[in-house]
Amino acid sequence: MFSKKLLAFALAVTSVVTEGVPGYGGYNVVWQENFNGAAGSTVNEGNWNIIQSSANSNNELETYTRSNRNHQLSGGATLQIVPQLDNGKWTSARIESKYVFTPASGRRTIVEAKIRFGNNAVSQKAGIWPAFWMLGDSIRHGTPWPQCGEVDILETVNGQLTGYGTVHCDVAPGGACNEFNGIGGTTGIPDNGWHTWRVVIDRTPGNWASESITWFRDGAQFMQVTGGRINNVNVWRSLAQTPQYIILNVAVGGDFPGGPNGNTLGGWGSEMEVAYVAQYQSS
Repeated sequence: MFSKKLLAFALAVTSVVTEGVPGYGGYNVVWQENFNGAAGSTVNEGNWNIIQSSANSNNELETYTRSNRNHQLSGGATLQIVPQLDNGKWTSARIESKYVFTPASGRRTIVEAKIRFGNNAVSQKAGIWPAFWMLGDSIRHGTPWPQCGEVDILETVNGQLTGYGTVHCDVAPGGACNEFNGIGGTTGIPDNGWHTWRVVIDRTPGNWASESITWFRDGAQFMQVTGGRINNVNVWRSLAQTPQYIILNVAVGGDFPGGPNGNTLGGWGSEMEVAYVAQYQSS
């Protein structure tokens, strides 16, 4: 069971570093993406890999493209990822940060984004699967999933106002993270409007078993996993001590949400919009 108490180092907003990215007392912004740019343009490819693929390992239906019909800058310092249905085929977008970070020993690391969702009705979002998450960089160098480690900061499915935070690790099926389910928790989402989603990776304890990853929605804790719960130092390293990168995408269909149906709509009403992504480190 995770602790229901807010962490003692709960964050207080002290400033705005640049538009959309808050500053927090006791933390420095290490990396940020504000999604500035002309309306209709794609993300800065100096910062992001734009994935083009239809090889989806979760039995998803979408093809990821680089088209600005599937992802674009809004012109108002946000990113919009929009699934589209054309002639019976789904397309969408997935971007992965070129930036890679390692949570530092003796420090707390925050990864955070501000996100909203389109206003299609729940009945029109069957199969829609937005996500803000991280993978261990070792997967880019030959380590298989889930051994590479995965931290899902936010997932929602089927338009339901429930946010999921999950870790995947070790081996599948089974293993330390109970694959293919993972170890996770949920929180209610008040509405489809703007909310802040965060994980804090705390490496300040003197031993790996007391280190933790904690999930927050709008500053309220809803999930925590410790090294002791994983109970394997090498597996814990894959989640909290080794290089990671950030992913934003909207999938369609797949093992988690199930498939879309005849009422499922693409377009703006099923989008995920992101105001910023930032990584912080305690000072």
